Amino acid sequence: MTTVGATLGALAVMSVGLAPSASADDVQSQQWYLDAMNAQGLWKVSTGKGVSVAVVDTGVNPDTSSLKGQVLPGVDVTGAVGDETDDYEGHGTSMAELIAGTGSGSGLRGVAPGAKIIPIRTALTGIGKTIEKQGDTSAKAIRAAADSDAKIISMSFTGDFPIDGGLEAVQYAESKGKLLIAGVGNDGDGDKNYIGYPAKYPGVVGVSAINENGEVAKFSENGAYVDLASPGVDVPTWCDKTFKAYCPQSKGTSQATAIASGAAALIWSAHPKWTANQVLRVMIDTAGRDWPKNTPSRYLGYGTIRPAQVLLKGKGDPGAADIDPVTNKKTPGLSTDTGASAAASPSTSSQASNPTSGGQTSAAGASSDSSGDTTLWVAIGAAVAVVVVAGGAFAVARSRRGV
Repeated sequence: MTTVGATLGALAVMSVGLAPSASADDVQSQQWYLDAMNAQGLWKVSTGKGVSVAVVDTGVNPDTSSLKGQVLPGVDVTGAVGDETDDYEGHGTSMAELIAGTGSGSGLRGVAPGAKIIPIRTALTGIGKTIEKQGDTSAKAIRAAADSDAKIISMSFTGDFPIDGGLEAVQYAESKGKLLIAGVGNDGDGDKNYIGYPAKYPGVVGVSAINENGEVAKFSENGAYVDLASPGVDVPTWCDKTFKAYCPQSKGTSQATAIASGAAALIWSAHPKWTANQVLRVMIDTAGRDWPKNTPSRYLGYGTIRPAQVLLKGKGDPGAADIDPVTNKKTPGLSTDTGASAAASPSTSSQASNPTSGGQTSAAGASSDSSGDTTLWVAIGAAVAVVVVAGGAFAVARSRRGV
C-alpha cells in the first residue's frame, strides 16, 4: 500500500498481467457469486430500487452498456481535468457495475441492479500520475458522499496512515445516516499485513475477500478491523480505462467491498425505514459463521454476507435504530425515531430451499442456526480452519475500533 489511498483491486489486477476475456459474452458466466447468493431469488424480492450508493473511487463511466441509466450526478473533488464521469483508471466503473450494473450488452450484472450510483471521483495515490499530483482528497470525497442522497458509501481504497481529516469526515457521514463500507487491503500474503484507513476508522465496515469455495483469500488482510467477508476472488472487472475488455480473474478486497455494498442496498431497499445501524445489524446477525458472534474472526469478522437469510427467510433482528451494532454505542446525530426497530418478518414470496448454495462448509462444522441450509458459505481456508477447530486462537474480541 501507499501512504494514502492506493486502490485495492486495480493495482493487483494490473500487476499480474491477466489476459482479458475472449468476449464480453463470457463475463456474466464468471460471476459465480451471484449463483452462490441466489441472486435470481433475491431479485424477486428486492433489486435495490430506491437506494443510491456513492462510489468513492477513480470516477465512473456512465456510458458502459451495463451502467446506462444507472449513474446519477456526482462530485469530482480532484481538481484535475475532467469530472466524476471521467474514470482515470477503470476501477471505479468496475466497482459501480459490480454494485448496480444491469448486465445489458453482456456487461457485468450488479448485485443490486435496481440501485443507482453516485460517483465521487477522488485522487488516489499510485493510480494516474496527473490525478495523484492533486494529493489525497479522500476526506473531502467522503464528505461529498455524505452530502449526497446516497445511503451507502462504498470505498474500495486504503492507506497505511490516517487520512487528513478522515475521522471527522467519517463521523460526519455517520451523523447523516450513511452506511460506510471499505476494503481491508490486499497485502495479507506478504510481509506487511496492516489494515489501514478508511477501514480502520470507527464507523466503517471493514470487508475481507473470500473465494468461490468460501475460503478467505490469501491476499486479504486480517486483524481486528475485519467486520464482514464477501466474494473477492475471480470477480471480473474492466481491464483498464479503455473499457474494451473485462479481466475475468481479477481479485481484491475492492471487489468484496462493492459486492457487500450491493448486498446492503438489497436489504435497505426491502426495508426502507431501517437505519444504517439496522441494516448492518441484520447483516451481522445473518452472516455465515461457525464461531461465536461475540468473538469475531480476524479473517472473516462476523462472517460471510448472506442477504438471502434476510430477504428470503426473514432472519435478522434490526434492533435499535441509533445504536451501532459493533460498539453498542449511540450514533451521534441519529435518534430512536429514525427507522423501525421491530424485528424483520419473514418474506412469503420467492422462498428458496437453499439460498446460499454454492459455498463450502467450514472445517469447523455447520452452525447450529443454519435452519436447514446445507451449506454456510463461510469456509475460512484450511490453515485458518485448523486454528479455529483448535480453540479459536485467531478469533479476536473487540469493540469497534479506537484509532
